[in-house]
Amino acid sequence: MAKIITIVNQKGGVGKTTTTVNLAAALAVLEKRTLLIDFDPQGNASSGVGIDKDNVEYQVYDALIGRVAIADAILPTNTEGLFCVPGNINLTGAEIELVHEFAREHKLKEALEPILKDWDYIIIDCPPSLGLLTVNAMTASSDLIVPIQCEYYALEGVSQLLTTIRLIQKNLNPSLNIMGIVLTMFDKRVNLSMQVAKEVHRYFKEKVFRSVIPRNIKLTEAPSFGKPIFLYDIRSPGAMSYLNLANEVLERSK
Repeated sequence: MAKIITIVNQKGGVGKTTTTVNLAAALAVLEKRTLLIDFDPQGNASSGVGIDKDNVEYQVYDALIGRVAIADAILPTNTEGLFCVPGNINLTGAEIELVHEFAREHKLKEALEPILKDWDYIIIDCPPSLGLLTVNAMTASSDLIVPIQCEYYALEGVSQLLTTIRLIQKNLNPSLNIMGIVLTMFDKRVNLSMQVAKEVHRYFKEKVFRSVIPRNIKLTEAPSFGKPIFLYDIRSPGAMSYLNLANEVLERSK
């Protein structure tokens, strides 16, 4: 049965999609059958694994509104063992279309149920908001990973996110677990990175992953080539960091 992990932070620019793509790819490298779901209307996770999100027959929106089974929207990627359900701007309409639907927060969960036995991990990329799409993703998930960037205002909005998570645990998904907090854009040469890391550890304690994602030019370049970091530069510090993170995810999944 698949473990469903949503990468969530309503703050933009924290390395959320980079983490989604490269964690999913790292799990595939570690021989776990992995499905990436691009649940962000920007569709950057789809592009990041080499899929032309605007030229696909079906995408996650079609499964969400019940037009097709989600299995029909699954596409292979250029990483062995990693598959993707693409997303694009059509998802923007889903928030409006689902407003009056019964059990609208459970639509993604219902769509995923028929394929759960086919995967080891399902990794979901969310939009940078706490709207209906993000609520659907969290309702469908067993676990959450929250990326926090090592920059000014790193913890801004985290209390709002935690409040939303608690509401979902109380009302929609009692078994939802925060698997961990991952520090991104870390630069050990900069005092601010050290200060932010210290603050995040003080706030979240053992929930913080040991693996830290560095500020790394190769991680920035890889999406423009439609490749996860392992296909772009497997020897880079970014690749090693995401491989370490994936191993920690496997540990915490036991």
